[in-house]
Amino acid sequence: MEFDIVSTLIGALLGLLAGGGVVYVLLNSLLKKRSAGILREAEAEGEALKKEKILQAKEKFLQMKEEHERDAREREKRLAQGTEKHKHREQQLSRQQQELATKEKQVDALKADIEQRMQGVEMRRQEVEKAHEKQVAQLERISGLSAEEAKKQLVDSLKDEARTNAMALVKDVTDEAKLTANKEAKRIIIQTIQRTATEHAVENAVSTFHIENDELKGRIIGREGRNIRTLEEATGVEIVVDDTPGAIILSCFDPVRRELARLALHQLVKDGRIHPGRIEEIVSKTKRHLEDEIMEIGKRTCIDLGIHGLHNELMRMVGRMRYRSSYGQNLLQHSRETANLCATMAAELGLNVKAAKRAGLLHDIGKVPEDEPELPHALLGMKLAEKYGEKPDVCNAIGAHHDEIEMTSLLSPIVQACDAISGARPGARREAVEQYIKRLKDLESIAMSYDGVSKAFAIQAGRELRVMVESDRVTDGQADNISMSIADRIQSEMTYPGQVKVVVIREKRSMAVAK
Repeated sequence: MEFDIVSTLIGALLGLLAGGGVVYVLLNSLLKKRSAGILREAEAEGEALKKEKILQAKEKFLQMKEEHERDAREREKRLAQGTEKHKHREQQLSRQQQELATKEKQVDALKADIEQRMQGVEMRRQEVEKAHEKQVAQLERISGLSAEEAKKQLVDSLKDEARTNAMALVKDVTDEAKLTANKEAKRIIIQTIQRTATEHAVENAVSTFHIENDELKGRIIGREGRNIRTLEEATGVEIVVDDTPGAIILSCFDPVRRELARLALHQLVKDGRIHPGRIEEIVSKTKRHLEDEIMEIGKRTCIDLGIHGLHNELMRMVGRMRYRSSYGQNLLQHSRETANLCATMAAELGLNVKAAKRAGLLHDIGKVPEDEPELPHALLGMKLAEKYGEKPDVCNAIGAHHDEIEMTSLLSPIVQACDAISGARPGARREAVEQYIKRLKDLESIAMSYDGVSKAFAIQAGRELRVMVESDRVTDGQADNISMSIADRIQSEMTYPGQVKVVVIREKRSMAVAK
């Protein structure tokens, strides 16, 4: 039994081996056939690709050959054109050489002709010199003088005659120039006056504030007069409330203060709330508004006159001229008139019209500064103009229009003349008003020179001087001493009619805010 199993296994193994060998033979045969087919296909594709590459190479060669032949034809064409141009240029050069040769022959012939003529001229010159020498010798024998001596005598006689004629001509020209200059100056001045429109404005020391209802007078006065006292202290204006219907009188020599009081009263009446606190608030706001209005007046004046580039501080001073007067003549109108006169006169004389107009407008700015130092207004105006960048000729015209300094510019006599023309018109000025205003300013200046004084107002046409002192710096006893000292100085330093009452006011205010 075991033998049979072994025999069976051996037989099976032998069968497997025989089957594997058959399979191997079959597979090997199939692989060889397939490899041969692949090789044949690869050879066929290689031949086709080789033929295609050969065709492409032939086409590329033919294309390159065609391009090379085309470039060669173009080079030959350009070479032929260059050869043609070269031949043409050679022909032109040949013609030019022939023309130059012809011109050289002509120049040589002309040169020879000129040389012949020069020789003839030289011979003639020598002949003329010989004839001249013979004539000079004959003249010397006849006159007994040499040629140099005769020439000298002739020149001397001509000099004397020319000098005499020149002196007579200079005298005639000088006399004619003086006569013409006087006539021309008169003509220019008269024409300038006639061409310039004039406006006369006489300022006084009193303004009238109109009210619709007399009942407002009591409210303006206030309880025990506290409202009117507060308003007077805040503005420095004397307020007269009398029986005149529908009117309140504002009295002050300073037009700016009067305008401030008038505007403040207008605001208070319009608002309806009239009490000390409201009065101080309205006066403060009105003062700022008035400063803006002064600046606007200055700007508008410069625009009207065509003056540009003026410093803001100078422009503000021009606006303040509206509220100042010079011998009763409104200062702004006087300055505008002087500027127009200067422009007209400068145009007649052929000078700088803009600079002349600028100097005419600014010539009296020394009258409007708030501090008013002890300097003539012309010199003060010149220093202000220099400070704010005005040109030297304008500054000299301002400083010299009253002869305080020497005139170094042609504008200076023009400004001086136009200032005199504007002020000399009939009714333009009143000297008494200017003296009166100066006296009131001197009163306030004396009071402001004391330590502790905050404000000083001359009221009642200079018959009363009200002085406000700071309560924390001045005691009651010192206030008495200040009043007596001011009175003594006024009596010793000033001349005035009647008497001046000095009132020193010391007021203590305490304020707190509840939050």
